[in-house]
Amino acid sequence: MAEELTHFVKEALGQGKSREEIHSVLLVAGWEEEEVKKALASFADVPFSVAVPRKKPYLQAREAFLYLVSFISLYIVAFSFGVLVFHFIDFWFPDSLERMYGDPTRSALRMAVSSLVIAFPLYLFMMRTIRRGAAKDPERRESKVRKWLTYLTLVVAASIIIGDLITVVFNLLGGELTIRFAFKALTVLVITGSIFGYYLTDLQKEEKEQ
Repeated sequence: MAEELTHFVKEALGQGKSREEIHSVLLVAGWEEEEVKKALASFADVPFSVAVPRKKPYLQAREAFLYLVSFISLYIVAFSFGVLVFHFIDFWFPDSLERMYGDPTRSALRMAVSSLVIAFPLYLFMMRTIRRGAAKDPERRESKVRKWLTYLTLVVAASIIIGDLITVVFNLLGGELTIRFAFKALTVLVITGSIFGYYLTDLQKEEKEQ
């Protein structure tokens, strides 16, 4: 819909219509004041036979900050949640050596819980802020930082999934596939696969909209 509005403004300016006329007719047609202003601001107010697009900064520092913090928070959440699940797996399927020498994972468990308490709400807040900004201005989704971080996340997630599956097959062939190990491998697969699926779907949805 934003592209339709921009195209209309471009055609109207190219036909010599004044900005005031375009502004008025769009408001009568039901467009929001902010949408109309942004569409008109996309073109330079210079005398020329066709509408001259105004150069826009491809990425603002604020968008880079939001995306960087959101992805960092995501990584912390994924790792901490995995540590937490691993702890419960160790509790349900204890190792005799851990019983003998004590449980060295308590500090790791406290750190995982602390990280989730801070990072998960932060991730949700950042994603909410980013989505609200993209709803108002779809061009924000063209952030290079966002795309690089998304593809980097997909590469890392795919590498972890492949490594996880290789480890499972390796232990299976060696006859060392215990229930405890199988659950941990499944945990890694579910967490990483969920992240991979979510961001891959988001990219595919974006490509269809373009």
